[in-house]
Parts: sequence; structure tokens; C-alpha cells
Amino acid sequence: MKKNIANGLTYWQFETFDPEIVSHGFFTRRGGVSPQPWASLNQGGTVGDARANVVENRRRIFETINRPVESIFDVWQVHGNEVICTDSPRPLEEEHQKADAIVTNQAEITLFMRFADCVPILLYDPAHRVVSITHAGWKGTLDQIIAETIRAMKAKYQSRPEEIVAGIGPSIGVCHYQVGQEVYLAAQTNFSKELDTIFVQKDDGWFLDLWKANTITLETAGVKKIEVAGLCTACHTEDWYSHRAEKGKTGRFAATLNLAAKRKE
Repeated sequence: MKKNIANGLTYWQFETFDPEIVSHGFFTRRGGVSPQPWASLNQGGTVGDARANVVENRRRIFETINRPVESIFDVWQVHGNEVICTDSPRPLEEEHQKADAIVTNQAEITLFMRFADCVPILLYDPAHRVVSITHAGWKGTLDQIIAETIRAMKAKYQSRPEEIVAGIGPSIGVCHYQVGQEVYLAAQTNFSKELDTIFVQKDDGWFLDLWKANTITLETAGVKKIEVAGLCTACHTEDWYSHRAEKGKTGRFAATLNLAAKRKE
């Protein structure tokens, strides 16, 4: 990944993503107006921070990526398996739909999601000009929501998995992600042959590797180009919000993705 600084904000981008096709960014917690414990570029509207702070922080991000805030399409993330394909932005005062993956082929839409340990997975199909963001916590990962996202892209936009480019963004690493036995048992449904790959057993219990699990799901679906950020949110709370490391008293960082404007012939 590469680090960028603009307008006082710091954001990271995948090096394998073609900037002539897509624009994207993972914005760190630096450069906003929120006080502790949400300091400072908090995007979470349900974590106790003042709405005015969240709105200003969002405005700063959209200014940095040179997109109108009115182009946003975001959802109420619920750790489910719902995928929404959209042809229009979400009106700013309209209630959020519940989903954990969003897809579009419209260049005027900016896809936007919020994270604080869960895995942001960005996909784009250069052949059919389709983009998506998926939110995958342990439940979404084990339920293979990213496979659902790819199925939606195939069904609605005729995407072919072998042409899709994927990126797994900053999220909690296996080094910090201890889980209970119920999570290990849940993994047996879709990862029965990969349990030794996606779990590390230590004296104090099981640790789940969300990056490997989602990589396996992507590869099984037929995706060949996958970049993994390898940035652990719990290791770097100076830059990222981490629900686990900060014991729930924290904010949410943003991931944005949109199609770049087509070049004029």
C-alpha cells in the first residue's frame, strides 16, 4: 500500500488498483475535529460523538477526494449477508438501508463504509466498470459475504471473477484477534478444510486470521488479483480505530471507492 497526505488528512491506497479506473482511500483517524475518545476523524454516527463533528469529518474526506458529499452511498452495517446494488446516491437525510456490501457501476456514486477492526474488502471489475465495498467481521467472513458480493456482481453486471481486482484493507490482525470456541465451531461450516490455515491456537485460545479467510474465499470464487494491506488496526491505534484494542470506546474510519471518470476519446 501507499500512504498519501492531503488537506491535513492521511489515507492509504492499494498499489495494484488502477487510478485510471478507480479512486479509493482508507482514511486514518488523523485530521478531524472529534474529541477523545473518538479523536479525531471519526465517521461513526452511533458511537457517542456529536453529529456535527461527524458531518464535518465526512465533509473533509469528500473535499480531499474531490467528490461532492451528495454522491455518497452508505448503509447501516449489521454483520449480515445482504448485498445492495445501487444506481443512485443515498439522499443525505434518507434512512440508511441495512447491508454489509454495496455495489455500483455508476461513476457519480461514491461508495462509503465505516470500520474499526472489521475487514474492508474493495473489488473492482475493469472490464465492466463495477466497484464494491464489503464489510466483513468474523461473522461476515465465516458466512463468506465476499462470495455473495461477487455473485451479485456476476448476476447484475456480468462480471467475471477472474477479471476482478480485490484489496483487503486495514483491519485487526491474527496477532490480536482472539475468539471464542463458538467462532471456531462456526468456521467448520464453510472452512472445514482450512481450519488450520485460518486459526492459530495459543495457550490462551484461538486466534482468527480474517485476512487469510477472506483471501481463501476470494480465490475459491475465482479472483486471482488480491492485495492484502497487512495493516493491523489493533497494533496501530495512533492511526486506526480499533474496537478491540480500545475496548469499544472509539470511532470509525472511512473507506471510499468510486469509478474514475472515463477518458474522453
